[in-house]
Amino acid sequence: MSDHDILEMESDMEDLGDIALGMIDEEVVYPEEFLPTYHSIKEGGNVIKAQEVEFNDKPDSLFFNDGVRRIDFVLAYEDEDKKEYEKRHVFQRRKRRREFFEANLMKMGMELEATRSVLDEKLMFLKVHMPWDVLCTYAEVLHIKLPIQSNDMSARPSPWRFFSCITKHFYPDEKLISKESEFFTAPFEKDRQDLFCIKDKDHFFTPSMRSRMAYYILSRAPYEIRGNIKKFGITKLLDGGVYKAAYPIHDCRFNVKSQEPECPNERYLLYEEWAHPKSFYKMQPLDLIRHYYGEKIGIYFAWLGFYTRMLTWAAVVGIGCFIYGYYTRDTSTWSKEVCDPDIGGKIVMCPQCDTCQYWTLNSTCNTSKNLCIFDNFGTLVFAVFMSVWVTLFLEFWKRYQAELEYEWDTVEFLEQEESPRPEYEAKCIYERKNPITGVKENVPYTACGRCVRVSIGMTTVIFWIMLILASVVAITVYRLAVFFTFSRELRHTNLTIAEPIKEYVTPQMATSVTASLISFVVIMILNTLYERVAIWITDFELPRTKTDYENSLTLKMFLFQFVNYYSSCFYIAFAKGKAVGYPGKPVYLLGKYRNEECDPGGCLIELTTQLAIIMGGKAIWNNIQEVLIPWLKNLIYRLCTHVTSEKVIPRWEQDYQLQPSSKLGLFYEYLEMVIQFGFVTLFVASFPLAPALALLNNIIEIRVDAWKLTTQFHRAVPEKAQHIGAWQPILQGITILAVVTNAMIIAFTSDMIPRLVYYWSFSVYPYGNNTENTMKGYINSSLSVFSTNDFHPVDDDYIHTPPNLTTCRYRDYRFPPGHPKQYEYNMFYWHVIAAKMAFIIVVEHIVYFTKFILAYIIPDVPYAVKEQIKREKYLTQVILHETNLKLVSKRLKATETETES
Repeated sequence: MSDHDILEMESDMEDLGDIALGMIDEEVVYPEEFLPTYHSIKEGGNVIKAQEVEFNDKPDSLFFNDGVRRIDFVLAYEDEDKKEYEKRHVFQRRKRRREFFEANLMKMGMELEATRSVLDEKLMFLKVHMPWDVLCTYAEVLHIKLPIQSNDMSARPSPWRFFSCITKHFYPDEKLISKESEFFTAPFEKDRQDLFCIKDKDHFFTPSMRSRMAYYILSRAPYEIRGNIKKFGITKLLDGGVYKAAYPIHDCRFNVKSQEPECPNERYLLYEEWAHPKSFYKMQPLDLIRHYYGEKIGIYFAWLGFYTRMLTWAAVVGIGCFIYGYYTRDTSTWSKEVCDPDIGGKIVMCPQCDTCQYWTLNSTCNTSKNLCIFDNFGTLVFAVFMSVWVTLFLEFWKRYQAELEYEWDTVEFLEQEESPRPEYEAKCIYERKNPITGVKENVPYTACGRCVRVSIGMTTVIFWIMLILASVVAITVYRLAVFFTFSRELRHTNLTIAEPIKEYVTPQMATSVTASLISFVVIMILNTLYERVAIWITDFELPRTKTDYENSLTLKMFLFQFVNYYSSCFYIAFAKGKAVGYPGKPVYLLGKYRNEECDPGGCLIELTTQLAIIMGGKAIWNNIQEVLIPWLKNLIYRLCTHVTSEKVIPRWEQDYQLQPSSKLGLFYEYLEMVIQFGFVTLFVASFPLAPALALLNNIIEIRVDAWKLTTQFHRAVPEKAQHIGAWQPILQGITILAVVTNAMIIAFTSDMIPRLVYYWSFSVYPYGNNTENTMKGYINSSLSVFSTNDFHPVDDDYIHTPPNLTTCRYRDYRFPPGHPKQYEYNMFYWHVIAAKMAFIIVVEHIVYFTKFILAYIIPDVPYAVKEQIKREKYLTQVILHETNLKLVSKRLKATETETES
């Protein structure tokens, strides 16, 4: 077999792999609007290679060897000629694709320079430069807004200016990070360069703008053409192993200033004033973050910082509620009755399972005291406060976001300005008429095809949600099964080592803790599996723009995560202990497992435990994962490549040693915070310390994300973003649901309503014997009586009743044995149900009305920002009008001159 035959077989095998991955694309005709310099080399045409130069021993240089052309992007690849002889055919095919790709880049106007690695002779780095003409062309294509005139509107003075001597310590050092000059801006137009404030062409476009434009071209340049088939894009070349990495370079090392005179050292400043742990108390330098990383990353940290500041107020009130509950737990009348040997010590409770034993009520003394910390009137006040707080948070965020939109020039960043994804463009084989412009355009699917894709996606998501619900049922069965074991072991253990904790560990608590841990593990496993499924579904749906892609993926992931993280909490809050029957006639699940009952103190303490374990475990796991994994990967790489301080390593190779940025950007950071937001708002009535834990986590999270982004990862490709995207309506949906869940937790999960009904109605005449309202006797009234003779043994292990015990008590409101309506619900039960429903309706209406009033009176866009937007539009129109008049005047003069001659 000849080498030619082997090469053809390798080619065929790669084509089959490409088909399997969906990489065979139909012919794509790019409109001039999207790729003005698009002139690809024809099949079989001459391929020009990039110039190779030696490293000039300038480790901090951000330029080509000539010191003039700035490096806008770096591509890394392994020299195919240095590879093993046995695999030469595979590598030669990659070489042809790479060289064709690079030749097309040069034909599209980009300038390239290759340099061999200092540490590995097989590794090559291709530096990319965007000349002025190409920058101007693509700045117009991407609608990049640039300065046209200094902002002549005076800024309103800060209300904190009188405390500047104190507040300045909480802001980045102004000597290091100066405030940016403010300009009125307009979308760049190549033919009207005179309108813009171009003082220095080398610095007119910021490095983040240059990198964004470079990546736009890299993601659309072809690397192979065969007849009508065109393959293109740096993403596919990275996936296929043609290139090892592609990234914009950092401007310096994060902990050492650059020695280059023109280097702004922005990475160093970000590390010192933002990412370093010593700066945890300082406000974030958002303008510098946006300038260095782009608007998309900037808006994330702006939102996270704003959310963290707002959490401060919620945390203070929540801690106050907790302290109130802690210091009043020993004064609670009903808790005293539980612990009183003459009351709780003489009340014998019915067994809570078929093999459990009788027990006295005062054995749950510590549980009832702990419950008082969270189940008190302060919790009701805090739940209402949080409903108002979350409305204020969203409304003030909208205002702050509007200010950032104006300052960062994203006010008119519309979907029409966002270019289609290369993956979308590659599949455009059907023709349709654009409903807006009326122009014929190509789309990747018909209306029927789109419906099929969306239906398949929805079906898959529903299947996985059902899988989560199945896991919840499985954990519920585990709870029921293991409760019997804990009941038997914990009640009869004679181990002395267990005595110190025996009074604190009840069967219910032991079951709840172990089930919560198992639930946490199941959540993490399902997360990992579903993540890949969600990405596959979204890729299959083929959204048009990256924003559409992220919004679609966001919705899928959040729906799954919502059910995954919150299902166990909803079960404990609203299902557990609600359908258990009574001792003589319990309800069985699947005809085998007796339904789980709440602790005598209620399910609220179990919900608190579940929230604490999931919130704490999730925060610790995520932070360890975010810090350790990239740090260990970078450390292992440095050890394997034997990096020593003796060698002079160029800037681009230092960055190559870092981890590649996530393809989904900050999606997982947003998801983590929104899930946390759900825990803070949906179940806050059961856990007032949730905002305080979230605040502590977020203070760490901001610095961890900043440290990770600045020190451990490639510089992210800058992207434009107007707002936080699909997360905004998700947050609004959570806030609406939070009002309902907290009202229902107070009504159905806590004992607040039954206690209020007893205090105001049943403690006095005609139902009680007291002359004034009191909580005395509440425990006795909340426990019904059951005759032990009504137990019906089902096997030899069934409950063994002592001879002298005729009755036991259980938690419910039913008539006693011997009554004409024995074991049916009594009057107290119906009063409590009516009070619960009335409470939910009244609280919901009051809170929703308050939310509506606040949302109405707080404008989404500040008045000052509206004025500045109008001023900018007016100024832009005046300048453009004057320019058009000048052009018309020139043409008229030219016409008159020709007529006279």
